[in-house]
Amino acid sequence: MKRPGISRRDVLAGAGAVLAGAAFSTRVLAAAPPAEPVTPALIEAAKKEGKVIYYTSTDLPVAEKLAKAFETKYPGIKVHVERTGAERVFQRIGQEYASNIHAVDVVNSSDAAHFIVWKRDGVLAPYVPEDVAKFYPAEHRDADGQFASFRVWLSIIAYNTNLVKADEAPKSFADLLNPKWKGKIVKAHPGYSGTIMTATYQMQRDLGWSFFEQLAKQNIMQVQSSADPPKKLDLGERAVMADGNEYNIFQMREAGRPVEPVYASEGSPMIIGPNGVFKAAPNPNAAKLFQSFSLSREAQQLIVDVGGLRSVHSQTVEKAARRPLKEIKTMKDDAVAVEKESDSIKARYSKIFRV
Repeated sequence: MKRPGISRRDVLAGAGAVLAGAAFSTRVLAAAPPAEPVTPALIEAAKKEGKVIYYTSTDLPVAEKLAKAFETKYPGIKVHVERTGAERVFQRIGQEYASNIHAVDVVNSSDAAHFIVWKRDGVLAPYVPEDVAKFYPAEHRDADGQFASFRVWLSIIAYNTNLVKADEAPKSFADLLNPKWKGKIVKAHPGYSGTIMTATYQMQRDLGWSFFEQLAKQNIMQVQSSADPPKKLDLGERAVMADGNEYNIFQMREAGRPVEPVYASEGSPMIIGPNGVFKAAPNPNAAKLFQSFSLSREAQQLIVDVGGLRSVHSQTVEKAARRPLKEIKTMKDDAVAVEKESDSIKARYSKIFRV
């Protein structure tokens, strides 16, 4: 497997004066604008535009359900979902803006560090939906109103219940180093997945790179997307996954598939996927309407119920039979640190796993 050919630094360098990164990196931003309700005028203006372009790394079935719910609520406005991995979303936007192409209206990424870059480069539009102001914790909304947490989930260990008995399943990351798991583990790559980039940062910070050096000796099956380890687990191609989306495991387990989540005793990496509106959005009113809908209780409950995701909207309800987030020990996210260290993390990871 080859690493992606374009790094975060490559994208920024290629964008050059178009993004004007240096001009925005040290400027003092104003406070967040006042919260905006959804008004008849906004809906009418959005209907005149007739569409919204949504780049996202959310699982495609979930993104499509979100789009369908929006289109049902607001007939006449079509959502064009462009789904790919977070790193590819980031690269695509960088390449488009470097060519003076402004195609995206709203973006979601599983790598919150991308929003640090986009904010620094002045390409996000300040916009605060009413629900965000009322129901979102301060730590899940940008102080300058440029993005908010659309989804929260964990990167977890899990196992195939047909291949592993519950009392023999790993309970910690340290357990994955047991020789009995050699040749039986699957994990994803931080060079392709924003989820795994964030998880890798948290794990090397809390567990040390020595953990990955030992894990690499376990003959790991290396895949790309954070959705791939759950799939390999479900198919029985591997007995255990070392990382991957919690929400895919929820979806599979609730559909009767033989998978079971494990919340590592050391803590499970927490992943935050913000949404933001782009300043040069070709459909600015539809973009605002879609952003407001995506962060509303209605949409947030949808991604919890059908997507297996977590929501920080205080009016949502967690689904029964899932362990409540407050009962799980988690590692702490740090998007600023991820943005600074991403390239070095990719390089070191690739060297350790030889991928």
